[in-house]
Amino acid sequence: MATGRTHRPATRSRGIPEATVARLPLYLRALTALSERSVPTVSSEELAAAAGVNSAKLRKDFSYLGSYGTRGVGYDVEYLVYQISRELGLTQDWPVVIVGIGNLGAALANYGGFASRGFRVAALIDADPTMAGKPVAGIPVQHADDLEKIIQDNGVSIGVIATPAGAAQAVCDRLVAAGVTSILNFAPTVLSVPEGVDVRKVDLSIELQILAFHEQRKAGEEAASDGGVPTTAARSESTDQGPDGDMPAVMPA
Repeated sequence: MATGRTHRPATRSRGIPEATVARLPLYLRALTALSERSVPTVSSEELAAAAGVNSAKLRKDFSYLGSYGTRGVGYDVEYLVYQISRELGLTQDWPVVIVGIGNLGAALANYGGFASRGFRVAALIDADPTMAGKPVAGIPVQHADDLEKIIQDNGVSIGVIATPAGAAQAVCDRLVAAGVTSILNFAPTVLSVPEGVDVRKVDLSIELQILAFHEQRKAGEEAASDGGVPTTAARSESTDQGPDGDMPAVMPA
């Protein structure tokens, strides 16, 4: 089976916009659910609603894939699953290393969604020598001293960083130097990478702060309509307090 080291997704060379690429996993998730229920076809309106976008945007996105559906019938579910999986590079094996096996790293290692979507956790790496050899999700943790050899031996091009913020950049630099060209960063810090390396950042505290903003706004609108004073403003002002990295481990959607 091909590995992520020698094969890259075709989306960039085919000129698919980044915004469309970002929505393809949403379509794939909705289509996979339909496939599991043995639904043969789906209309653009139904699929758009399931993915949380409007149907015009969905049809535009699918036009980049060369898929236009059939009037009065809709889209073939199984074909679209294959087509989007191929565009995302999910029809091949992508070995992944997770660096930082604390609460979050261990939760990510146990996440079953990786394997079902074409991502194989090839190694778990941590700088704590007491962690070496301990199994997490059935995989023995390896020491960070061996990071470069682990990446080379497993043909890894995707790395996941779940370390504390202070260690993340150094880990990132070592991953890149070892040949990793795509990084999923869970550390609460911005990483600096050379051109040609892709970084996706997942910051749970920022997402919660955005939700707090919306909660405060809704409370303010309710209070204004009632002629009262919002009671959640004081609480929401403190949402950015506390040290980074204190968020409980949660699983990605």
